[in-house]
Amino acid sequence: MRTALLQSSGRPGSVAENLKVLDAAAGRAAAAGAGLLATSEMFVTGYAIGDDIGRLAEPADGDWADTVAETASRHGLAIAYSYPERDGEAVHNSVQLISADGTRLANYRKTHLFGDFEREQFTPGEQPVVQAELNGLTVGLIVCYDVEFPENVRAHALAGTDLLVVPTALMHPFQFVAEALVPVRAFENQMYIAYVNRVGPEAGFEFVGLSTLAGPDGVARTRAGRSEELVVADADPVLLAASRETNPYLEGRRPGLYGSLVRHS
Repeated sequence: MRTALLQSSGRPGSVAENLKVLDAAAGRAAAAGAGLLATSEMFVTGYAIGDDIGRLAEPADGDWADTVAETASRHGLAIAYSYPERDGEAVHNSVQLISADGTRLANYRKTHLFGDFEREQFTPGEQPVVQAELNGLTVGLIVCYDVEFPENVRAHALAGTDLLVVPTALMHPFQFVAEALVPVRAFENQMYIAYVNRVGPEAGFEFVGLSTLAGPDGVARTRAGRSEELVVADADPVLLAASRETNPYLEGRRPGLYGSLVRHS
Protein backbone atom coordinates (compact mmCIF):
# COMPACT_ATOMS: atom_id res chain seq x y z
CA MET A 1 0.00 0.00 0.00
CA ARG A 2 1.43 3.33 -1.03
CA THR A 3 1.58 5.51 2.07
CA ALA A 4 1.87 9.29 2.19
CA LEU A 5 3.31 11.12 5.20
CA LEU A 6 2.25 14.75 5.67
CA GLN A 7 5.17 16.40 7.47
CA SER A 8 3.55 19.64 8.53
CA SER A 9 2.61 21.62 11.62
CA GLY A 10 -0.19 23.35 9.76
CA ARG A 11 -1.33 26.55 11.43
CA PRO A 12 -1.48 25.98 15.21
CA GLY A 13 -4.79 27.11 16.66
CA SER A 14 -6.65 27.27 13.32
CA VAL A 15 -8.68 24.13 12.75
CA ALA A 16 -10.23 25.41 9.52
CA GLU A 17 -6.83 26.14 7.96
CA ASN A 18 -5.41 22.80 9.04
CA LEU A 19 -8.32 20.90 7.51
CA LYS A 20 -7.70 22.82 4.26
CA VAL A 21 -4.02 21.79 4.36
CA LEU A 22 -5.12 18.19 4.92
CA ASP A 23 -7.52 18.35 1.98
CA ALA A 24 -4.83 19.70 -0.34
CA ALA A 25 -2.36 17.04 0.84
CA ALA A 26 -4.97 14.33 0.26
CA GLY A 27 -5.28 15.47 -3.33
CA ARG A 28 -1.53 15.30 -3.88
CA ALA A 29 -1.28 11.93 -2.12
CA ALA A 30 -4.07 10.46 -4.20
CA ALA A 31 -2.44 11.75 -7.38
CA ALA A 32 0.74 9.90 -6.32
CA GLY A 33 -1.25 6.67 -5.96
CA ALA A 34 -1.38 6.57 -2.16
CA GLY A 35 -3.97 4.47 -0.40
CA LEU A 36 -3.26 6.06 2.99
CA LEU A 37 -2.34 9.56 4.14
CA ALA A 38 -1.07 10.08 7.71
CA THR A 39 -0.60 13.37 9.58
CA SER A 40 1.67 14.52 12.38
CA GLU A 41 0.62 14.59 16.05
CA MET A 42 -2.24 16.97 16.96
CA PHE A 43 -2.39 18.16 13.38
CA VAL A 44 -6.00 19.32 13.46
CA THR A 45 -5.47 21.92 16.20
CA GLY A 46 -1.74 22.33 16.72
CA TYR A 47 0.35 20.78 19.47
CA ALA A 48 1.67 23.63 21.65
CA ILE A 49 -1.52 25.66 22.02
CA GLY A 50 -1.93 25.32 25.80
CA ASP A 51 -5.44 25.37 27.24
CA ASP A 52 -6.91 25.83 23.77
CA ILE A 53 -6.48 22.07 23.41
CA GLY A 54 -9.28 21.47 25.89
CA ARG A 55 -11.44 24.24 24.44
CA LEU A 56 -11.17 22.93 20.88
CA ALA A 57 -11.28 19.17 21.60
CA GLU A 58 -14.05 17.18 19.88
CA PRO A 59 -15.48 13.66 20.22
CA ALA A 60 -14.23 10.97 17.85
CA ASP A 61 -17.51 11.18 15.93
CA GLY A 62 -17.63 15.00 15.84
CA ASP A 63 -17.53 17.53 13.02
CA TRP A 64 -13.82 16.96 12.32
CA ALA A 65 -14.45 13.28 11.69
CA ASP A 66 -17.23 14.19 9.25
CA THR A 67 -14.96 16.64 7.42
CA VAL A 68 -12.07 14.16 7.18
CA ALA A 69 -14.48 11.42 6.03
CA GLU A 70 -15.70 13.69 3.24
CA THR A 71 -12.10 14.50 2.28
CA ALA A 72 -11.16 10.82 2.27
CA SER A 73 -14.17 9.88 0.13
CA ARG A 74 -13.66 12.70 -2.35
CA HIS A 75 -9.99 11.84 -2.91
CA GLY A 76 -10.39 8.07 -2.63
CA LEU A 77 -7.82 7.28 0.06
CA ALA A 78 -7.77 6.47 3.78
CA ILE A 79 -6.65 9.14 6.25
CA ALA A 80 -5.08 8.76 9.70
CA TYR A 81 -5.26 12.11 11.49
CA SER A 82 -4.26 13.16 14.99
CA TYR A 83 -6.43 15.43 17.14
CA PRO A 84 -7.49 16.19 20.73
CA GLU A 85 -10.41 13.90 21.54
CA ARG A 86 -13.09 14.99 24.00
CA ASP A 87 -14.74 12.23 26.05
CA GLY A 88 -16.78 13.83 28.80
CA GLU A 89 -14.39 15.71 31.07
CA ALA A 90 -11.36 13.86 29.69
CA VAL A 91 -9.27 14.98 26.71
CA HIS A 92 -7.11 12.40 24.94
CA ASN A 93 -4.24 12.78 22.50
CA SER A 94 -5.71 10.63 19.74
CA VAL A 95 -5.34 9.39 16.19
CA GLN A 96 -8.28 8.21 14.10
CA LEU A 97 -8.23 6.14 10.89
CA ILE A 98 -10.95 6.76 8.32
CA SER A 99 -11.29 4.61 5.21
CA ALA A 100 -11.48 5.75 1.61
CA ASP A 101 -15.27 5.42 1.73
CA GLY A 102 -15.51 7.62 4.83
CA THR A 103 -15.96 4.86 7.42
CA ARG A 104 -14.40 5.39 10.85
CA LEU A 105 -12.20 2.30 11.22
CA ALA A 106 -10.21 2.81 14.44
CA ASN A 107 -9.45 5.39 17.11
CA TYR A 108 -6.46 5.24 19.46
CA ARG A 109 -5.68 7.29 22.58
CA LYS A 110 -2.02 7.91 23.41
CA THR A 111 -1.03 5.70 26.35
CA HIS A 112 2.34 7.24 27.30
CA LEU A 113 2.26 11.01 27.80
CA PHE A 114 5.47 12.99 27.39
CA GLY A 115 6.45 15.62 29.95
CA ASP A 116 4.47 17.96 32.18
CA PHE A 117 2.90 19.72 29.19
CA GLU A 118 1.08 16.61 27.99
CA ARG A 119 0.26 15.32 31.46
CA GLU A 120 -1.46 18.64 32.25
CA GLN A 121 -3.53 18.62 29.06
CA PHE A 122 -4.40 14.96 28.42
CA THR A 123 -5.71 11.81 30.04
CA PRO A 124 -3.72 8.73 28.98
CA GLY A 125 -5.45 5.98 27.06
CA GLU A 126 -5.63 2.43 28.41
CA GLN A 127 -5.84 0.31 25.24
CA PRO A 128 -2.34 -0.44 23.91
CA VAL A 129 -3.27 -2.14 20.64
CA VAL A 130 -5.79 -0.62 18.22
CA GLN A 131 -5.90 -1.99 14.67
CA ALA A 132 -7.92 -2.06 11.46
CA GLU A 133 -7.73 -3.91 8.17
CA LEU A 134 -6.90 -1.67 5.22
CA ASN A 135 -6.03 -2.66 1.64
CA GLY A 136 -4.79 -6.10 2.66
CA LEU A 137 -2.68 -4.88 5.60
CA THR A 138 -3.32 -4.82 9.33
CA VAL A 139 -2.76 -1.19 10.29
CA GLY A 140 -1.99 -0.31 13.92
CA LEU A 141 -2.09 3.09 15.59
CA ILE A 142 0.06 4.64 18.31
CA VAL A 143 1.23 8.22 19.00
CA CYS A 144 4.75 9.70 19.31
CA TYR A 145 6.30 8.77 22.70
CA ASP A 146 4.51 5.40 22.61
CA VAL A 147 6.95 4.13 19.96
CA GLU A 148 9.88 4.71 22.33
CA PHE A 149 8.58 1.94 24.60
CA PRO A 150 9.57 -1.40 23.07
CA GLU A 151 6.70 -3.12 24.84
CA ASN A 152 4.15 -1.07 22.90
CA VAL A 153 5.53 -1.96 19.50
CA ARG A 154 6.09 -5.61 20.42
CA ALA A 155 2.45 -5.83 21.53
CA HIS A 156 1.48 -4.70 18.03
CA ALA A 157 3.82 -7.23 16.45
CA LEU A 158 2.30 -10.04 18.50
CA ALA A 159 -1.18 -8.86 17.48
CA GLY A 160 -0.24 -9.03 13.79
CA THR A 161 0.24 -5.38 12.88
CA ASP A 162 1.83 -5.00 9.44
CA LEU A 163 1.99 -1.20 9.24
CA LEU A 164 2.22 0.88 12.42
CA VAL A 165 1.17 4.52 11.95
CA VAL A 166 2.78 6.94 14.41
CA PRO A 167 1.82 10.63 14.34
CA THR A 168 4.52 12.43 16.30
CA ALA A 169 5.78 15.76 17.61
CA LEU A 170 9.47 14.93 17.92
CA MET A 171 11.52 17.90 18.99
CA HIS A 172 15.19 18.88 19.24
CA PRO A 173 17.45 17.32 20.57
CA PHE A 174 15.75 13.93 20.16
CA GLN A 175 16.14 13.54 16.39
CA PHE A 176 17.97 10.23 16.93
CA VAL A 177 14.52 8.71 17.55
CA ALA A 178 13.54 9.33 13.93
CA GLU A 179 16.98 8.59 12.54
CA ALA A 180 17.85 5.42 14.48
CA LEU A 181 15.23 4.15 16.91
CA VAL A 182 12.28 3.94 14.51
CA PRO A 183 14.10 1.84 11.86
CA VAL A 184 15.33 -0.49 14.63
CA ARG A 185 11.78 -0.84 15.97
CA ALA A 186 10.61 -1.77 12.48
CA PHE A 187 13.36 -4.40 12.13
CA GLU A 188 13.07 -6.00 15.56
CA ASN A 189 9.29 -6.28 15.21
CA GLN A 190 9.21 -7.11 11.50
CA MET A 191 6.74 -4.46 10.39
CA TYR A 192 6.54 -1.18 8.55
CA ILE A 193 6.44 1.98 10.68
CA ALA A 194 5.11 5.26 9.31
CA TYR A 195 6.52 7.94 11.62
CA VAL A 196 5.05 11.37 10.77
CA ASN A 197 6.49 14.43 12.47
CA ARG A 198 5.74 18.10 12.94
CA VAL A 199 8.39 20.55 11.74
CA GLY A 200 9.70 23.98 12.70
CA PRO A 201 9.28 26.25 15.74
CA GLU A 202 6.11 26.27 17.81
CA ALA A 203 5.70 28.00 21.20
CA GLY A 204 9.21 27.25 22.42
CA PHE A 205 9.51 23.82 20.80
CA GLU A 206 11.60 23.06 17.72
CA PHE A 207 10.16 20.10 15.83
CA VAL A 208 12.77 18.33 13.74
CA GLY A 209 10.85 16.75 10.86
CA LEU A 210 12.69 13.67 9.51
CA SER A 211 9.43 11.76 8.96
CA THR A 212 10.05 8.26 7.65
CA LEU A 213 8.48 5.04 6.47
CA ALA A 214 10.83 2.37 7.82
CA GLY A 215 10.67 -1.20 6.52
CA PRO A 216 11.06 -4.57 8.25
CA ASP A 217 14.68 -4.66 7.05
CA GLY A 218 15.42 -1.51 9.06
CA VAL A 219 15.77 0.59 5.91
CA ALA A 220 13.97 3.92 5.46
CA ARG A 221 11.82 3.71 2.33
CA THR A 222 11.49 7.49 2.42
CA ARG A 223 12.90 10.22 4.63
CA ALA A 224 11.68 13.80 4.83
CA GLY A 225 14.03 16.68 5.60
CA ARG A 226 13.59 19.64 7.95
CA SER A 227 10.84 21.50 6.08
CA GLU A 228 7.17 20.95 5.30
CA GLU A 229 6.69 18.27 2.67
CA LEU A 230 4.67 15.27 1.60
CA VAL A 231 6.67 12.08 1.15
CA VAL A 232 5.40 8.80 -0.28
CA ALA A 233 6.61 5.20 -0.13
CA ASP A 234 5.21 1.67 -0.34
CA ALA A 235 4.43 -0.83 2.40
CA ASP A 236 4.85 -4.10 0.46
CA PRO A 237 3.17 -7.21 1.96
CA VAL A 238 5.26 -9.54 -0.24
CA LEU A 239 8.53 -8.08 1.06
CA LEU A 240 7.11 -8.13 4.59
CA ALA A 241 6.26 -11.85 4.40
CA ALA A 242 9.72 -12.68 3.03
CA SER A 243 11.42 -10.60 5.72
CA ARG A 244 9.44 -12.31 8.48
CA GLU A 245 10.48 -15.68 7.09
CA THR A 246 14.14 -14.64 7.21
CA ASN A 247 13.95 -12.90 10.61
CA PRO A 248 11.57 -14.96 12.80
CA TYR A 249 12.00 -12.97 16.01
CA LEU A 250 8.47 -13.59 17.22
CA GLU A 251 8.85 -17.35 16.85
CA GLY A 252 12.18 -17.26 18.67
CA ARG A 253 10.81 -15.51 21.76
CA ARG A 254 10.91 -17.23 25.17
CA PRO A 255 8.12 -15.49 27.11
CA GLY A 256 8.76 -17.56 30.22
CA LEU A 257 12.03 -15.68 30.73
CA TYR A 258 10.47 -12.22 30.54
CA GLY A 259 8.49 -12.03 33.75
CA SER A 260 10.66 -9.26 35.13
CA LEU A 261 9.51 -6.97 32.30
CA VAL A 262 6.09 -6.56 33.89
CA ARG A 263 7.20 -6.24 37.52
CA HIS A 264 6.86 -2.84 39.14
CA SER A 265 10.07 -1.27 40.45
